[in-house]
Amino acid sequence: METLLMAIVAAPGAVFLLLSLAWLTGWTPSERIVARLTVITYVFASVGTLSLFFLMRSHGLLQLSANLGPWFSAGSYHFASSLFADRLSLPYMLLTATLVGLIGAFSRRYLHRDPGYFRFFALLQLFGFGSLLIFSAGSFDLLIVGWEVVGITSVLLVAFFYQRPEPVRGALYVFAMYRGTDIGLLSAAVALHHFARSASYSEMFRGAWPNQSLNFDAGSATLIAILLVLAAAGKSAQIPFSGWLPRAMEGPTPSSAVFYGAIAVHAGTYLLLRAHPILAASPAASALVVLIGALTAAHGTMVGRACADAKTYLSYASLTQLGIIFVEIGLGLKWLAVIHVMGHAATRTLQFLRAPSMLHDFHQIHSAAGGHLAATGAHYETVFPGAMRNWLYRLAIDRGHHDTILERFFLGALDRVAQALHAMERIWSPPRPDTDKPEWNQEVLQLNWKEQSTTRARQ
Repeated sequence: METLLMAIVAAPGAVFLLLSLAWLTGWTPSERIVARLTVITYVFASVGTLSLFFLMRSHGLLQLSANLGPWFSAGSYHFASSLFADRLSLPYMLLTATLVGLIGAFSRRYLHRDPGYFRFFALLQLFGFGSLLIFSAGSFDLLIVGWEVVGITSVLLVAFFYQRPEPVRGALYVFAMYRGTDIGLLSAAVALHHFARSASYSEMFRGAWPNQSLNFDAGSATLIAILLVLAAAGKSAQIPFSGWLPRAMEGPTPSSAVFYGAIAVHAGTYLLLRAHPILAASPAASALVVLIGALTAAHGTMVGRACADAKTYLSYASLTQLGIIFVEIGLGLKWLAVIHVMGHAATRTLQFLRAPSMLHDFHQIHSAAGGHLAATGAHYETVFPGAMRNWLYRLAIDRGHHDTILERFFLGALDRVAQALHAMERIWSPPRPDTDKPEWNQEVLQLNWKEQSTTRARQ
């Protein structure tokens, strides 16, 4: 069972390395080979996860740990790495393997003859590896590795059509949001090592999920829980970090489905469910999760009704459901949250993949009805007065002013910190003629320009 668990997680990573080596050697496999590799990989992962579930059930195991050996050591302190499977991780692993395999089969025709076909499937394999690593990690230390892998593949797929400026701008925006909120997860891991002397699930928690309790002093639970909520809110696009999700729709529709409808946005919910004993020990953090989820659900519902395109509307519909899932987690309804995640991920993936066909069907129905379809949202007219409705509509059109607030107070602050660190680096680092002497660079540019002008004149 331990070998099977390691094989399930390692399979997409091995295929990604194989495709990367092929690309580095100058050989690009055909579309058929790449697609078949993807399908085989995730069929194996899906069947393997189901087999692991039934094997554990037949042996009466509630959780399984596969030791990968020490990661590294610092003095007498050792960082162990291990994979972990239980009643929480197995549903997420099965969901990942099934939906990523479905996306791979769908993309075989969707991206046929696209110049980025090979690049898309290579990143899809890397994303699958990162997601499986998140859901099967035996500690928060190893979870961070998968968390970062999913983040970088998300950014690269948002910028998939890099020939246009908007996807690149959207990818940089997503990258900045991820970097800013991932500080919470890194800080929480450091705090766990300080207070609990370990970030391993088996050492921090007593019992099996969902009936777990803390194995260390609960006095530091509030600090750690708030840091984890920051990371989860950033990954799941909760208020006030929800502005990046509609920008991520610049990527291909299959990647939008698997990232922002199915797997990546639910990584934040998994983090909170995995750390639920810490949340339960902190009423303030649990209340914060409920508040964030409720505000996000209301925000997603309001803004989604004012969206002018299908993918952006679906992204805000995802925000609404994610907000409700956060409320369920904050209230301690763990199994309900897991079932909600499974149903929402499957439904939203289908909606994203069907978005072009859905628009075509809507136009046909609209024409068949003679251009007279029943209006929606009429109940708002009875609940809110006219002035209130107009104000809410303007707020929804501007998406709650989130972009302005984030760019001024969050992304702007990150940019100022980066500029300050860059200035400090230039002061402390030794001078380099290629970067630290602009006058030297200018002279070289002028000489090159003169040589090119002389050559053109001679020609």
